[in-house]
Amino acid sequence: MNFEVFQIEYIVVLMAGVILYLLYYVYTKDADYNKNIHSIASVVEDLNREIFYLKKNIQDTQKIIQENTEGMSDDEIYQEIERSVYDMVRPISLGLKQVQDNINAIDAKIESRVSSIETGVKQFSIPSSINSNDDEKIISLYKQGVSLETIARELYLSQAEVEFVLKINKIK
Repeated sequence: MNFEVFQIEYIVVLMAGVILYLLYYVYTKDADYNKNIHSIASVVEDLNREIFYLKKNIQDTQKIIQENTEGMSDDEIYQEIERSVYDMVRPISLGLKQVQDNINAIDAKIESRVSSIETGVKQFSIPSSINSNDDEKIISLYKQGVSLETIARELYLSQAEVEFVLKINKIK
């Protein structure tokens, strides 16, 4: 009896250690994500500043064009505007591409980490009462059209365990 209590206490301490490690892992990853978000925010702020200067530059260019319209033809004005707009839009385009690349990298990291966490959770949450023989019986009965409630009753399992086995094996 004492040995069983010791084993349960050992398992509880082990689970507490695992939970503490997962909390530490989540905390450190959260700090990394916050750092990445901060860097993206600074890039966006730089882009906003650049947009402001570009708008000001456009206004100045428009004033210069209006002053020089007497000496320029319509085609020359159009080409000058096109050149000015291209020169102003290019840095913004490059900055937006950099932001998109950063977002894609963060998204890929998040996706891989969520996947690894899901895998870890699945390993911890498999009920001990289910074994491979039960899995095969559950799958076989389900494919024969037997209801989940009937399968659970025949195999002395809960309906949640039956659903879990079907989901793990990607049948339901």
